[in-house]
Amino acid sequence: MAASLAARGVPPNAISVSSLVLGIAAGVVLIATSWSDDLGIRLCWLASAGLIQSRLLANMLDGMVAIDSGRASPIGELYNEVPDRVSDTAILIGAGYALGGLPVLGYVAAIIAISVAYIRAIGASIGAGNAFHGPMAKPHRMFIMIVVCVYCGIAPNTWQPVDMGTGMGIVTGALVVIIVGGGITAVRRLLFIASSVRKQDS
Repeated sequence: MAASLAARGVPPNAISVSSLVLGIAAGVVLIATSWSDDLGIRLCWLASAGLIQSRLLANMLDGMVAIDSGRASPIGELYNEVPDRVSDTAILIGAGYALGGLPVLGYVAAIIAISVAYIRAIGASIGAGNAFHGPMAKPHRMFIMIVVCVYCGIAPNTWQPVDMGTGMGIVTGALVVIIVGGGITAVRRLLFIASSVRKQDS
């Protein structure tokens, strides 16, 4: 796909922007699950899964197309990173407002996701290298969201526990996992960066 896009002269930055649009769309469709009817809810869940996966694909292709077409540039890094952060934020906040979600957890998950990416960027900027440590890097966060969306889209209603008093359900659980895993990831990356800096100093 990357070779085909490069041969057709598709700008890699345009692919990056498309990933941003797909990420925002995924967040909007997730929110729509909280006010759609039964069939609409299921379609929204499945559409969200498809949009999240498409966002990841676009995010992967932009760099490959840039290399294949010889268009790699410093500004390309900006186009790669900014849409990522916006997409993460839109999807996780959208999940917070989705059926079975909890808004505050969506916001916390988004902050954690941005922090994890920021720590990686800081490590690279000071020469410690890119710390891609998990367990909750971007691919892991999005994998959890895709699994939850597909499950909610196809599983019977009786298999989707939702506390009718609070409205919290499986999406809330997914956000908690992302938050806890993101906290662990942030600590692991900080330790890696600190260790790398100490080695440089010595």
